[in-house]
Amino acid sequence: MIQTEEIIVAGFGGQGVLSLGQVLSYSAIMEDKETSWMPSYGPEMRGGTANCVVIISDGRISSPLVSVYDSAIILNQPSLDKFESCVKPGGYLFYEESTIVNPPTREDIHIFKISAAEEANKLNKKQVANMIMLGSFLEVRQIVKLESVLKALQKVLPERHHHLIPLNEQAILIGKDLVQKQLQETN
Repeated sequence: MIQTEEIIVAGFGGQGVLSLGQVLSYSAIMEDKETSWMPSYGPEMRGGTANCVVIISDGRISSPLVSVYDSAIILNQPSLDKFESCVKPGGYLFYEESTIVNPPTREDIHIFKISAAEEANKLNKKQVANMIMLGSFLEVRQIVKLESVLKALQKVLPERHHHLIPLNEQAILIGKDLVQKQLQETN
């Protein structure tokens, strides 16, 4: 059976929403999977809303247009308000807790509250909050391998930022750990 994961990543411009999606797509390419990355953002970019749809599949992707998702990675309240209802029943929603005033209320999906901004501040690099979110997502939805993500970062990050790849890897591992703790608490 063909495995397909349809993901919405959404937040404000400048939070690394589009680069998180790119890293996922490039990771899929590294593993010879089919992928689609479709960004959408307002004219103001930084500070405006931004989202991208990422589809990763073992088989052919018939259309990049999706209106309901297997997973959502949400970085702000307006995005949660817009996309919470678009997660398929039984799907997964990961949200950055410090930016959400009204947390998700659905009971038919798996919800993970991630303290990505707080953890990124501990690393003195708020820009890696998106990688903490990515690590959280990949701990639950193991659709690509960590090695592929690290190779993808070399493609997505400009060469002048390649020295930050180890920090991004650390951020991903922190995200994985945050979710692991939540899963242990619920069991």
